[in-house]
Amino acid sequence: MVLRNVFTVRILKTATWTPTRVSRGSGFARSPIRPCASGCKTVSDELHFITTPIFYVNAAPHIGHLYSAVIADYLHRYMLMCGVTSKFSTGTDEHGLKIQQAAACAGEDPLTFCTEVSGQFRHLFEKCDISYTDFIRTTDERHRRAVEQFWAVLQRGGHIYKGTYEGWYSTQDESFLTPTQVGDSTDCDGTAIKVSLESGHKVEWMKEKNYMFRLSAFRHALQRWLAETPGAIQPERFRHTVLQWLQDELPDLSVSRQRGRLQWGVPVPGDPEQTVYVWLDALVNYLTAAGFPEQQPRWWAAARHVIGKDILKFHAIYWPAFLLAAGLPLPRAILVHSHWTVEGQKMSKSRGNVVKPLEASRLLTTDGLRYFLLRQGVPDSDCDFYEDKAVKLLNSELADTLGGLLNRCTALSLNPEQVYPRFCATSFPREGAAGVGGRTVPEDYAMLESVEALPGLVAQHYESLQAYKALEGVAACVRHTNGFIQRHTPWKLDRGSPGDRCWLDTILHVSLESLRIYGILLQPAVPLLADKLLSRLGVSPEERAWGNLCFLARHRGDACPFEGRALGPDTGLFFPRLDRPKASKSDSKSR
Repeated sequence: MVLRNVFTVRILKTATWTPTRVSRGSGFARSPIRPCASGCKTVSDELHFITTPIFYVNAAPHIGHLYSAVIADYLHRYMLMCGVTSKFSTGTDEHGLKIQQAAACAGEDPLTFCTEVSGQFRHLFEKCDISYTDFIRTTDERHRRAVEQFWAVLQRGGHIYKGTYEGWYSTQDESFLTPTQVGDSTDCDGTAIKVSLESGHKVEWMKEKNYMFRLSAFRHALQRWLAETPGAIQPERFRHTVLQWLQDELPDLSVSRQRGRLQWGVPVPGDPEQTVYVWLDALVNYLTAAGFPEQQPRWWAAARHVIGKDILKFHAIYWPAFLLAAGLPLPRAILVHSHWTVEGQKMSKSRGNVVKPLEASRLLTTDGLRYFLLRQGVPDSDCDFYEDKAVKLLNSELADTLGGLLNRCTALSLNPEQVYPRFCATSFPREGAAGVGGRTVPEDYAMLESVEALPGLVAQHYESLQAYKALEGVAACVRHTNGFIQRHTPWKLDRGSPGDRCWLDTILHVSLESLRIYGILLQPAVPLLADKLLSRLGVSPEERAWGNLCFLARHRGDACPFEGRALGPDTGLFFPRLDRPKASKSDSKSR
């Protein structure tokens, strides 16, 4: 009876925000797409709420933290381009025994320690153009109030009881483990220890009286949710992982620690001898950002979480169970990404190979780093961070291919008037027949088709958390456009000949139109470079939304607002070529 009532609450709560159109398997719901006057597509205004995990402040940020933030950022920017009202929250997780111990080792009080490290995350996100709209700190007073309110809701519903927890606990992971999740190992001194089989971190046996959450009561409701909502967890392999976990019984979960062991955290309401479990505290941050409890209904129904695979259990089992118990809707989607290795090895302090994102951004540039992470990052498998590979990719796709195309089309030698040239329908007819002098060829029409189809392809991949495929599609079209110019060698045409001049202008018009499409589509991934490209083309900020992706209107016989318009100022190289990193002596020997 309890399960049926809980799940009924879920259905009733979500009934008002059932999507009218859902991109298949994407977890992204939008109102029906409407064509604009020139045949392009726009979407009606609605709400979108994207979150990153709040990052633990026991150490400085690394490349994995930035990867989560860049994924959420491109999704936020993409939805804004589509005319959707979007909210983007991130922040820092500042409570727990690990923080308490780290602060003690640093000789600082916990709040001072947390403020310093939280500031490092803010600084990184500002430098890397992460456009969050809210930054949550779990030490904020507004968050404390949300945690206390959420605890009260769970307690009133009978989902929390006083009990005794006895079992394994990992301080490093802030996680309780069952005997099947623990194995034998040795520490650096050769002493036998128990470790988490998943993380490899040391675990300790603990027994204490605290508060327990009736997690066991929600296993069937969670199974039903995942069975009836295929896009709830993406990519699909991670949904299958969670379903596999749910084959086993779920033990009730300890949701507090004795205050004598853990002072740095939110006290349990009405019981100052207990501290709220750090993961319950941290997960509520999403509700804090949504305005819980006063304003939460408006935003919470649109929530999507971006997380790393290492915290899947907390977000796909604990968090949905807490929400079901509180009678709140479950997230629209949990978007999971894998980890980054470094030249084939797992990042670790002991190996000294932790990638510092600010240093990487100085080498690769801010947008270069963003591009590499999204271009190479594959959500359902671990990815390798290798500086030399990054430099090669960026030099090839941004400096040479895209930058070269822009430089060609705006060079004074080809475009001395520095304008968006006029299109000649006679030179480039709508049908596949040859133009003046038989200059158009079938490959030209194939190129137009690929560019025209590109926005739909990119939207599909952006929404399905496959930004690497979206950027791959853009890069392929850029190569086709370069091939179009190379094929027709406009630098050989005689500007004094009316026929040649008409054909030259048409080549440049088609190429600049292609570049405009690429610039608009690249905005979520590389906003600074996209702005540089579009500004050079003379495209105003008001002409850069998804609804402006109307490609080559003149080829359809429609008016083009850019035709004859002056180009923007030349601000130098689009993306200067990067120097290859110098290998250390040890690297050289190993290779």
